Amino acid sequence: MSEVISRLQRIRLLRYGFASVAALAVDMGLFLALLAFAVPAALGSAAAYSAGILTHWLISSRAVFNDTVAERGPERTRQKALFVGSALVGLALTTAIVGLGEIAGIDPRLSKLAAIVVSFAATWLLRSRVVFRSNA
Repeated sequence: MSEVISRLQRIRLLRYGFASVAALAVDMGLFLALLAFAVPAALGSAAAYSAGILTHWLISSRAVFNDTVAERGPERTRQKALFVGSALVGLALTTAIVGLGEIAGIDPRLSKLAAIVVSFAATWLLRSRVVFRSNA
């Protein structure tokens, strides 16, 4: 039984990775566009990450955690709020890492890459263990 669970978790993590790549494409595309328009890096990072949040919810709730998405109603609203909370954790990490990198004189694209790794790990843990946990 634990082999089946482990296999399902690996598949879910792979799907989550794909969802994250899609959200990252939105995030990075907007981030680079905002940098090109001379938007401060931390502000641009926050705005771009927010667009990625919406992308991630749409994919995660339909293709990654579809078997544990709550039905419409209060439980679904709670789940969406938890998802946004996990996204805010990722947003805070991303904004802080890019902002600190900017203060330290590090290329914002390199800071953003570091933030991607940290944010991915944090949000995966929160979403897989809290937001979309199975009640079974």
